[in-house]
Amino acid sequence: MRPEERRLLRELPGGRGHLAWTGLTALAVAVLVVLQAELLAGVLADGVMEGAGADRLAVPLALFAGVLALRALLTRVHQAAAHHAAARLKRALRARVLRRTQELGPARLSGHRAGELTTALGRGLDALDPYLTGYLPQLFLAAAVPVAVLARLGAADPAAMLTILVTLPLIPIFGILIGLQTRAAAERQWGLLSRLGGHFLDVVAGLPTLRVFGRAEAQVRAIRESADAHRAAALGVMRVAFLSALVLELVATFSVALIAVPVGLRLLDGGLDLRTGMLVLLLAPEAYLPLRAVGTRFHEAVEGVAVSRQLFGVLDTAAPAPPPGRAAPPAAPPGLRLDRVTVRYEDRDAPALDAVDLDVAPGERVALVGASGAGKSTVLAVLLGLAAPAGGTVALGGPDGGTALADLDLERWRRGIGWLPQRAHLFAGTVADNIRLGVPDATDEQVRQAAREAMADGFITALPDGYRTVLGERGTGLSGGQRQRLALARVFLRCHTGEVSLLLLDEPGAHLDQESEAALLEGLRRLMDGRTAIVVAHRPAVLGHVDRIVRLADGRIVADEPAARTGTAEIAGIAR
Repeated sequence: MRPEERRLLRELPGGRGHLAWTGLTALAVAVLVVLQAELLAGVLADGVMEGAGADRLAVPLALFAGVLALRALLTRVHQAAAHHAAARLKRALRARVLRRTQELGPARLSGHRAGELTTALGRGLDALDPYLTGYLPQLFLAAAVPVAVLARLGAADPAAMLTILVTLPLIPIFGILIGLQTRAAAERQWGLLSRLGGHFLDVVAGLPTLRVFGRAEAQVRAIRESADAHRAAALGVMRVAFLSALVLELVATFSVALIAVPVGLRLLDGGLDLRTGMLVLLLAPEAYLPLRAVGTRFHEAVEGVAVSRQLFGVLDTAAPAPPPGRAAPPAAPPGLRLDRVTVRYEDRDAPALDAVDLDVAPGERVALVGASGAGKSTVLAVLLGLAAPAGGTVALGGPDGGTALADLDLERWRRGIGWLPQRAHLFAGTVADNIRLGVPDATDEQVRQAAREAMADGFITALPDGYRTVLGERGTGLSGGQRQRLALARVFLRCHTGEVSLLLLDEPGAHLDQESEAALLEGLRRLMDGRTAIVVAHRPAVLGHVDRIVRLADGRIVADEPAARTGTAEIAGIAR
């Protein structure tokens, strides 16, 4: 059993109890197999061959029917238990991985594409069903049934037992040789399916942007190529599986023939009684059947094991070490100090931030400007505690260093932040529920007021059900500007009803026309009064409402000066 399989069983809630039940069931089935063959051999020998009367066969036939019914019932109950165990494992593993993603944050999950992880948690986890409901029970049967058959035949016909003992290892040997090819092919198939699912999800999420830039057809071709590659890999796995089934059937058939032919000759010579001969012929196929079934089930279970390896990789990703103590964040607008902060992402060679020094006074409004990829959003991620610096320190307070961000209670720290991400996520639910995401107990009037200040009330009231309109995941049905304004309404609502002392805004004026932007910025100006604010911006109108402008390039600060010293033309140039 491979390490990931052992870990799967450790992750299974009540795993030891389930394994014990599976083992006991396998032993019971093995006993029933031998008893069934014993009864049937007696019925055939006494009734068919020796002409016994119906009254003499009534009891053996009734016992035989009872054994069959008990075996069927035991198999049914065990299958139900196995399906229940699979459901519990998937539920527990899915919950653990989701909790882990929340603990790690996007920075530490940069090596796991969101689409691929989504595919693994959905379609991928369902691939664990064949492992727990088919392969694992069959593995126990393969260990119990041949031993019971060999033990019974050892007492009835040692020659047949020796033949089975010699030929039985051929099935696992061939199974292992073919299984190695199956495993590689199945893992490749899952890798292609994972990339296909992840790519498709990413393309669907970015379809409006792709259409704007004329890249939709290119992505269609890329998805078609990925689907063709997955189809070819799936057919390759099926070819190996069919080849495996053919080889194992041939080996089992020849092995049974090696037993059946000598038994027939010995029956003709009178060297073997009919009852024993029938028992050997009935039990010999039962010895090979579980091993053949293990080979078949193995092909179905390989994909699930490959998925579990990916999910265990997420669970094993190192989490940031908890600080020895968790200080309470300040209630007043904080001052911020970044001292030679360096941030690296796994998928990038160059640092996202390279020894950045930045001081923000309490209540100061600072704009971060620069080209895409300069590190602006990473500064916000560091302050949110979503990106862990590889070097340097982040502190609250003045030049003496203050309280390190790493020592704060991050949950309480984030509750004091009004955050607008670059691409805010809207969940499947009503418009009102999406706005009150950070303030679940906000009243309807407070929600409407926040929407009005975010210039969103107009298009919301025009929707079929107004604030009760149900949105699709990611705000399906809304334009980019409408989604941005709903995200801004969240910030307004939190600032009015929560204890927000720090604003982190990433492109607050994006997707707005000039008239809407002017009204929105007036509302933002009121929000920023009395609060520390860091704004990522490119548009001149936004830059006119800050105290300082900090320019970044390639992860470094290249300019830092008061906005009052920057002329209108310069501001326009910075925005471009």
